[in-house]
Amino acid sequence: MRMHTADGLLRDYRQPDVFFAGKERTLLANGADETFTEADGLAGSVAERLAESEVPVALGAIPFTGGEAAVLIPKTLRAAGPLRADTVQVPMSVALRTGAVPGPDGHRAAVAEAVRRIRETPELRKVVLARTLETEFAGAVPTEVILRNLVGDNPFAYHFATELPGATFVGASPELLVSRNGTLVRSHPLAGSARRSADPVRDKEAAAGLLSSKKDRGEHAIVVEQVVETLRPFCRKLDVPAEPSVVGTPVMWHIGTEISGRLRDPGVTALELAQALHPTPAVCGTPTAAAREVIGELECFDRGYYAGAVGWVDEHGDGEWAVAIRCAEIAGPKMRLFAGGGIVADSEPDAELDETEAKFGTLLRAMGGRS
Repeated sequence: MRMHTADGLLRDYRQPDVFFAGKERTLLANGADETFTEADGLAGSVAERLAESEVPVALGAIPFTGGEAAVLIPKTLRAAGPLRADTVQVPMSVALRTGAVPGPDGHRAAVAEAVRRIRETPELRKVVLARTLETEFAGAVPTEVILRNLVGDNPFAYHFATELPGATFVGASPELLVSRNGTLVRSHPLAGSARRSADPVRDKEAAAGLLSSKKDRGEHAIVVEQVVETLRPFCRKLDVPAEPSVVGTPVMWHIGTEISGRLRDPGVTALELAQALHPTPAVCGTPTAAAREVIGELECFDRGYYAGAVGWVDEHGDGEWAVAIRCAEIAGPKMRLFAGGGIVADSEPDAELDETEAKFGTLLRAMGGRS
């Protein structure tokens, strides 16, 4: 596979190409030689076809729950190392219409109801509730501009633009679901968040306050616990730091824990690991089935591929899969942004609403708006 420069691949991206840039590789795919929509048995089906394919990489997205996968083996693929592009923000026209679903009052009410259920149901420890921000422009949204702006503003994220049925899915995720390089496995779950400040002193205080928050540390511990429990059967060794750290994006602070391990069976692929881990409590809650049920009752929209997973796997089983957050769906002149937050027993509706507003900022900045 001939190597290219990562920033060159970013410049060459044109919808409906598929683009992914992570810590290991930058990939630009054209066309679809084979598509995979059946989630059950996906990892095995992909591995079987990759063993016979001239293009030895599959990439795409997995939905939050149910629905069809959007994974493909491309007709052509160009690859480069990690993306370190220094891009300039490209201005966009102002949206004609913008509306949140649910609105502020609706989200506060949903959070309050989730808190009530968590307090009254001992086994229900966490539920993640999300919102959308629906925007419409005078003309087609330029996916290429959105992607380049995301890269320029979020240089250390996992950047993606992939095709869905009827839409393009674009984002800059700060969260690694799982990667595999040989027998080395990594996961970097994030949970517990705080809005950043333009004032350096207040920004530093926000980071310190987040790391010392009993509520946010507890929320984070729930996620790490499940990730470790899921990975342990696959790994002969796991390294889990005793203390988490603070991870920053341009608009948010997050609590993160970098987990690594060594596979027992080198035949286990990155996609198989991603499907085993997904959805983590960072985007769903715990226990998973109960949290999904509450989400289905309290959220008034279909998440689709938001809070799913997006990434790639090659013929050796190596790959990177990011959690599909800080993202949007683009369809013609319409763009739908997503943001969510974890709800636990001591969550406050106003604070949770503010967290979603702050998280919308990643895509709003890429659209040329204020965060």
